[in-house]
Amino acid sequence: MTTISLRMPEDLIEDLKEIAPMLGFAGYQPLMRSYIGQGLRKDLSRLGGSQVEALTESLRRQGVPDEQISTAIAEAGLKMA
Repeated sequence: MTTISLRMPEDLIEDLKEIAPMLGFAGYQPLMRSYIGQGLRKDLSRLGGSQVEALTESLRRQGVPDEQISTAIAEAGLKMA
């Protein structure tokens, strides 16, 4: 993974911290990565799928969490679409 700096409103961070455990995330940062990954996959799918996208959708249907899918794709050095 790569470290980035991102400015976000404090109330948004507080909301993420509150909802993360309710959704089964260990903290707000994994939840943010999940949200970003979901939005990216949705847009990539809308703009034209790929083999990685097809694999991602298959893994999601099998119950693999989005964060694990995103991590695996990043570790393999793959890019979606």
